[in-house]
Amino acid sequence: MRQAVLRPEVVVDEMPAPQRIAPFSFAISGDVLVGDDELATGRFILLHDPAGNDAWGGTFRCVTFARAEVEADMAADPVLPSVGWSWLTEALEAQGSDYAAASGSVTVVRSEGFGEMDADGTNAQIEVRASWTPLSEKGPHTTAWTHLLCAIAGLPPLAPGVVPLQRRRGRR
Repeated sequence: MRQAVLRPEVVVDEMPAPQRIAPFSFAISGDVLVGDDELATGRFILLHDPAGNDAWGGTFRCVTFARAEVEADMAADPVLPSVGWSWLTEALEAQGSDYAAASGSVTVVRSEGFGEMDADGTNAQIEVRASWTPLSEKGPHTTAWTHLLCAIAGLPPLAPGVVPLQRRRGRR
């Protein structure tokens, strides 16, 4: 996973992984940064249980979370949750990441300030929470996660054949 090819806008850091879900785990957090603007944030966790897990259908499980601000009118679109889920599945497929038992949710939240908070205006966010059983090398699954982060941040996909330049991890 440390060797995964990342989008250049994504800065990742290792973070403490959950200890109770599986005997072995590895976790990273990531932010999509364009200039000084943080456009999206998320986590990617790889769980491993050598004994296997019936609910996973394998010995590994990828778990992810991704969140970004969106325009209020976009949040009002009833197809946004389906589109958010397709950003994940299309990113996995584009990386050639074989997987099974995908599950998750896409949440869209829109809030509007009133009274003393009227100046806050309207805010909206999309949040993708998902897990799947990886059936192939783990690096492309990590790369797909960075593409999901960029998609929910509103960045266009990389053109076919364009390889992102490597960026040093852990620098902000």
